[in-house]
Amino acid sequence: MPRDRTPTPQGTASRTALDGLSFALAAGHAATGPAFIAACIVTAQAAMVPMAILVGRRADAWGRKPLFLIAFAVLPVRGVLYTLVQGPEALVAIQLLDGVGAGIFGALFPVVIADLTTGSGHYDFAQGVSAAAWGAGAALSNVLAGYVVNGFGYDAAFLLLAAIAAGALFVFRALVPETRDWPAGAAAAARAEAVPAGEG
Repeated sequence: MPRDRTPTPQGTASRTALDGLSFALAAGHAATGPAFIAACIVTAQAAMVPMAILVGRRADAWGRKPLFLIAFAVLPVRGVLYTLVQGPEALVAIQLLDGVGAGIFGALFPVVIADLTTGSGHYDFAQGVSAAAWGAGAALSNVLAGYVVNGFGYDAAFLLLAAIAAGALFVFRALVPETRDWPAGAAAAARAEAVPAGEG
């Protein structure tokens, strides 16, 4: 099966945050900035792989929503931590949180889309719509963060992104259902509606 390369909310948010972090590190550590950015990427990857394995083993037992809530919760925490710590080493360590979120999103989102589209023939279409939405969000996020950095500095940009992520966490927690049993539930409902009144 080809590897799914659809962007994810964590991926687009991570690129915006990493762009800001890259400029911040380069501004304060011109000579070592590239090495620190490479360390950020490697650190995130080190956490991403075990998180993806965890999703593969626990998504059915725990459900999709609890795992997604962990990934969503990581984003605002990481944004706030960027403004509180000092030194490039600490900033690099925070990228572990990026790996946690990215590993969960990357492994779980295609599963959720499959939950919602099983039997419909619309899986690829749903992936395409999701990719378009995330691409638009990533573009707007970069533009917004750039304006905030120019006007108010990096800390303000990170806090704004953290606030947006916290809002997304709240919306997801309140409005998005668990999809693990979605196909079975939909099929059962369809069968119940198909039974004529007075039968069964």
